[in-house]
Amino acid sequence: MSSNKNALIRYKTLDKCLRNKYRKYTLEDLIDECSEALFEYEGKESYVSKRTIQLDLQNMRSEKFGYEAPIEVYERRYYRYSDPEYSIHNISVNESDLKAMNNAIQILKQFKDFSMFREMNGVLQKLEDSVNAVQQKSIIHLDKNEQLRGLEHIDILYQAIINKKVLSILYKSFTARDFSTFTVHPQLLKEFNNRWFLICLYKGSMYNLALDRMESIEIDEKKVYIDRELDGDEYFKDVVGVTVSDSMHSRNVVFFVDKSNAPYVKTKPLHSSQEVVEEKEDGTVFKIKVQLNYELERLLLGFGESLVLYQPLRLRKRMEHKLKSAVKNYYETELPE
Repeated sequence: MSSNKNALIRYKTLDKCLRNKYRKYTLEDLIDECSEALFEYEGKESYVSKRTIQLDLQNMRSEKFGYEAPIEVYERRYYRYSDPEYSIHNISVNESDLKAMNNAIQILKQFKDFSMFREMNGVLQKLEDSVNAVQQKSIIHLDKNEQLRGLEHIDILYQAIINKKVLSILYKSFTARDFSTFTVHPQLLKEFNNRWFLICLYKGSMYNLALDRMESIEIDEKKVYIDRELDGDEYFKDVVGVTVSDSMHSRNVVFFVDKSNAPYVKTKPLHSSQEVVEEKEDGTVFKIKVQLNYELERLLLGFGESLVLYQPLRLRKRMEHKLKSAVKNYYETELPE
């Protein structure tokens, strides 16, 4: 059992003892009660030390967890609440707390359509009822695409990662003519730019598979799952998007953004490594250190004429070619009547 859960059980037990008007509890009694409560939950002997209970009582008395419990020692050895009506479960919540809780509930409710969150719908309703949340239109709106394909796969992929199952996925990329079967070891689910991807181990290398290109998914019980113990923050720290190369080193990407758009790039960095290289009269020069991938190129091209890439030169030439092709398309395309 986690240390946090242990602590909650001890606090709950101490609260019950300190509220009891018909029995006198010494420190040794409180230790025994907490040890017994933990035994009931864990099914094994779990002795609680004297120091632990003393710290628990100290924490309950303090503002640390918002309890400020009126614990007193009487007759120099017995513990109880000086206020017989007090309980840590009856802590008052102010108006500001209620508003904060209501805002959090409204945000969580936007995830209700995900199957893994459906079981929380009842919990959220109870929370709304308990804080007397006012039914109101949402004033925090998360970007989502109701027509997005592939969301129906999230639950089975999520459960496969949790339960460490190998999957057989029928998949067809945008460039492929036919479906192919991928036998993969799923590691992580990643959302980027309103699309979902499965990060998985395939034939010894890491791959990302878009959920909207998956046709079917089956669990392969015959194969032994390989767990890469992937840390998402560490895995994606050198990229924009989802495409990570095991063999590519990060490169310095230096670019200029005109003065009209530079404030947007400053307040919403393209990557965590972003820094300002130079402030100019007509704009700002930025630098990020990332792997070069498709998502980075699309992001830079999306700024259009407001961004000029300085380096690396190979990426600059590729972007220049694509921008020239775009201009050519505008000139040569006949508009429908």
